[in-house]
Amino acid sequence: MAVLEVQRLTKFYGSVPAITDVDLAVEQGEFFGLFGPNGAGKTTLLKVLTGQLAPTRGRARVLGIDVAERPMAVKEAVGIVPEVESPPSYLTSFEYLYFVCRVRKVPDANAKISRWLEFFDLGDVRGTICKDLSKGTRQKLMLAAAFIHEPKLLFLDEPFINLDPIYQRRLRDYLREYVDGGGTVLMCSHLLEIAEKLCDRVGILNAGHLIAQGALAQVRGGEKDLETAFLKLVEGKR
Repeated sequence: MAVLEVQRLTKFYGSVPAITDVDLAVEQGEFFGLFGPNGAGKTTLLKVLTGQLAPTRGRARVLGIDVAERPMAVKEAVGIVPEVESPPSYLTSFEYLYFVCRVRKVPDANAKISRWLEFFDLGDVRGTICKDLSKGTRQKLMLAAAFIHEPKLLFLDEPFINLDPIYQRRLRDYLREYVDGGGTVLMCSHLLEIAEKLCDRVGILNAGHLIAQGALAQVRGGEKDLETAFLKLVEGKR
């Protein structure tokens, strides 16, 4: 069953196209990786799919919800990790997660908060205001906020950024477990080596166009790894 369906999705900023006629479907229980050079349109696509930007034309449905007609319903249903970590500056780590739980009506909020503070080893900073946290710690907090209501679908924009190898591995293991349990992930990343270990299918955006998509082995083709295939595809379109 497709949890994400995109048909000829296009977004302009003024007269400048950011994404053009993107067609995409992601099935339940799939880990889909979206890659592309800087400025390819990855973040714009995620913002449209999560109801943060209205599409110029085309259609997208997320968990059966039309993103243009019901953007708030999409935001309520999914987990989102944005490209830039940005928890509220003057809330503590605990207060921010508690706020997320209240907004999302999460039952057993204290237990859920404790679980994710422990998972990311954030116990020592539970009382620290977010503006005083390191970039890596803020990233962990944003990940915890996205996971805490146990959504069926995660949109992740560079989720591994600012994490050291220990937490990259911990996050990678959790995401694999999440997908194995029936969750679905759409992830944008520049870290192709990590992505190659996680993704079932991948798509490559270049200059707003989805120039390739398919199973990992299909997109990789005869190349030795995804990075080599990615460079060949992108440079061949320039």
